[in-house]
Amino acid sequence: MRLSLCLKMKLCPSLLISLLPKRFIKTAPSPPITPLPTRSNTTSSSPSSFTLQFLVNSCGLPLETALTASKKFHLNEKNVHKTQCLLHFLKSHHFVDTHIADLIKKMPAFLGCKVENNLKPKFEFLAANGVSGNLLPQLILSNPDILWTSLESTIKPSFKFLKSFLGTNGKITAALKRCSWLLRVNRNRTMQTNIDLLIKEGLPLDRLAKLIISNPRSLLSKHDKIVYAVNSVKTLGLETNDTMFIYALGVKMKMTDTTWKKKIEVMKSLGWSEEEIFGTFKRCPQILQYSEKKIRITVDFFINTVDLGPEILLVYPSLFCLSVDKRVRPWYNVINVLKSRNLIKREKKFPSLLLMSEKKFLENYVDKYVDDVPGLWEVYTGTANTKKKGT
Repeated sequence: MRLSLCLKMKLCPSLLISLLPKRFIKTAPSPPITPLPTRSNTTSSSPSSFTLQFLVNSCGLPLETALTASKKFHLNEKNVHKTQCLLHFLKSHHFVDTHIADLIKKMPAFLGCKVENNLKPKFEFLAANGVSGNLLPQLILSNPDILWTSLESTIKPSFKFLKSFLGTNGKITAALKRCSWLLRVNRNRTMQTNIDLLIKEGLPLDRLAKLIISNPRSLLSKHDKIVYAVNSVKTLGLETNDTMFIYALGVKMKMTDTTWKKKIEVMKSLGWSEEEIFGTFKRCPQILQYSEKKIRITVDFFINTVDLGPEILLVYPSLFCLSVDKRVRPWYNVINVLKSRNLIKREKKFPSLLLMSEKKFLENYVDKYVDDVPGLWEVYTGTANTKKKGT
C-alpha cells in the first residue's frame, strides 16, 4: 500500500527505497530453478514491491532501472531462492554484478531461466568449445537471446557449421567476438547462399575463413548485395584469389553507390586520378572505408603540415588508417622537438617512421631522450600535466 501510494505520488528515490519491505533482504540459496517463464507472462504494467526490493538489494540495480525492470518481470516471493541460485550460477561463470545488472536492463525475464535444464548444459558446451572465462559474459551481454536459444537445434549445429570452414575453436571464438549472432547461423540460409556464391566464384577456403572471422556481417547481407559487390570489386581488377579481395569486398559492401562515388570525388579533388585511386585501393582497400571528413583531415595534415606531396600518400596508403590526433600529430611533434635540439639528424622519412610499432617509437624517440628534453613526454601525449609512465 505504502509503495503503491509512493509511486503514484512520484516521491523522491530515497523516500521510496525507505518504504520498501525489509523482510526479504536475506535469503539462503537453494537448489536450481525449474520453470522457464514465457515472455508473455513476464510483463506487467505496475511494479511489484518484492521484485523491486530484490533488484535493488540483491542485484545492485539503481532504483530507476529497477523500477523499469520490475514492470516487465515479477519475481515470486516463494521461489526467490531459485533466482538467487541463478545469480550464484552466473557469478561462478565470471559474471560480476555489473554484468548481471546490464543483463537485467536488457532482458529482465532472464531471471526466470532454468539452470539445470538450460543454462548449465549450454554454458558447459560453450566452455568446452572455447567460449569461457570473461568471453562468456561478454558474448551473452552482446546477444542476450542466446539464453533463450536452443542448444541442440541451434547452437550446436551453428558450431558445426562454423567449424566446417574455420577448423578450430579458436577461430570460431574470434568470429563470435565480432558477431555473436553467428551462434544462430544455422537458422540463416542467406549466409549459406552467400558462402556458396564465393566458393563458386573461386574464393580459396583459407580466405573465406578470414572473411568469416574479420567481417562475418558481410556474409549476412542480402544475397543481391553481395553479388553486386563481388562483381564491382572484380571490375576494379581484383580477382577472388587476390589477397586483398576479401578486404575490398568488405569495404564495398559497407557503402551505397552514392557514398562510394562521393569518396572517389573527394580523392580526385585532392589531386589524384581515378586510375591512381583504384590502383591504390587494390593495394590498400581501407583508404575508402573512412568518411569523407577523415580523408580530408588526413590529406590536409600530411600536405599542409608535414609538407608531403599527394603522390607520397599513394606510396604509403596505410597512412590513411592512422588517427591524425592520436598518432600522427604527436609523433610529428616529438620528431620536430628532437630535430630542433639536434638530437636526431639523419632520420628515416616520416611516413615510414609512422609505420613502426608504438613500442618501438617510444623506445627510440621518447624514452631515450625524455630525461634530456624537459616536457618531451607531454609533447608525445599532447597534454600539459601528464606524467611519464612509470613515474
